Amino acid sequence: MQYMLLFYDTEPNLSPPLDATEKQAYLGAWNAYMDAMQSAGVVRAGEELQSAKLATCVKVRNEKRHVQDGPFADTKEELGGFVVIEVPTLDDALAWAARCPTAATGTVEVRPVVLNPLQAS
Repeated sequence: MQYMLLFYDTEPNLSPPLDATEKQAYLGAWNAYMDAMQSAGVVRAGEELQSAKLATCVKVRNEKRHVQDGPFADTKEELGGFVVIEVPTLDDALAWAARCPTAATGTVEVRPVVLNPLQAS
């Protein structure tokens, strides 16, 4: 089963600190986490996202397009990135989510992926 892990945190927590020692620790934690998932062979896709400040939202109402700069939700936490993993059970996905550095300061949302029946194997 595939699960998407969505990483939500405050903007400062989604960026490496300016202090060199703290930056090394931050990047080291993320590299160790991603390396562990790669070594386990569970990663199917994933990307870091740019700041929510750069987001643009589009809606169509009464056949008219409305474009809004900025994220959809006005919250303290923002979506910083995602990883799609393939593991046997939800418990396995939750275990990987709990190991994520973001779990200590923000939230890791775990969602099952709906697979296209033609692509499922």
